[in-house]
Amino acid sequence: MIHPKTIKKQRILFFSLLALILLTAFLSAGIGYSSLSFNRLLPTILGNGSFKEEFVFFSVRLPRIIITLLAGMALALSGAILQGVTRNDLADPGIIGINSGAGVAIAVFFLYFPIQPGSFIYMLPLVAFLGALITAFVIYIFSYNREIGLQPVRLVLIGVGFSMALSGLMIVIISSAETQKVDFIAKWLAGNIWGADWPFILALLPWLIVLVPFTMYRANRLNLLGLSEPAAIGVGVSIEKERIIFLLVAVALAASAVSVTGGIAFIGLMAPHIAKSLVGPRHQLFLPICILLGGWLLLLADTIGRNVIEPSGIPTGIVVALIGAPYFMYLLLRK
Repeated sequence: MIHPKTIKKQRILFFSLLALILLTAFLSAGIGYSSLSFNRLLPTILGNGSFKEEFVFFSVRLPRIIITLLAGMALALSGAILQGVTRNDLADPGIIGINSGAGVAIAVFFLYFPIQPGSFIYMLPLVAFLGALITAFVIYIFSYNREIGLQPVRLVLIGVGFSMALSGLMIVIISSAETQKVDFIAKWLAGNIWGADWPFILALLPWLIVLVPFTMYRANRLNLLGLSEPAAIGVGVSIEKERIIFLLVAVALAASAVSVTGGIAFIGLMAPHIAKSLVGPRHQLFLPICILLGGWLLLLADTIGRNVIEPSGIPTGIVVALIGAPYFMYLLLRK
């Protein structure tokens, strides 16, 4: 049974994070290369702004804000699932190669397949999912031992190796491509939020609408997977079946996010850790906090990156890496 004080603390944190997201979104909407006066934001939202104000807000800023929020939420939940499935606090879709697998699939699709403008946006998450799924399957096979099952430390090490290998493969793939297409792939690798338009939101949103409630519904299974294997089997959990289901969910979430934001790592590492430190390790408690934290962290990183150097700014993936890499080293040394 969860203590009522812990539930109360979770609710306070949940609504505090919602308020923090709204405040950050408000600041993000008002600052940038084409700035909007903060006292004009509310009239613009209500449809009383000038043509320029409404164009900048509804066509440029708002879609990007929503995309970064949704992608951050997906990456954070994906990281939390991976950490639960592998029982390894260092698991993250960017670190263990899942994002790289999605990136290679997107690069091959973008460079060598005919692109249909009407379906390209909606095909990207599927292509990314296929690439990430193949990568995750291969990493899982190499990390699995018939006698002792999945080896969490081995999974992270193999994942890091695959990530580096796939990054090298990406360079080989794009070395003979057209300059314009290479520029797109280079921006994707840097984690530049390129899919900042309403159709990309429609491409990403269904994945979260289905997978977030599914994960919350089965959160107790993640708690059981965190136990030792004999204990989990003793309470009737089919370990390998549950691992495969959750691995598919984590891959789908990560692939759908990076297909529109580019190669962004560390969100799935930081958000679950911070959420666990705030409300404890039970998935029913920390997953909602983790999801909001992921969305806020990516939105904050994007807001900072857009405004550090104008007009082009710094890719969001680099800003996240500047924060996440030291955090990863801290966890590595601590563990």
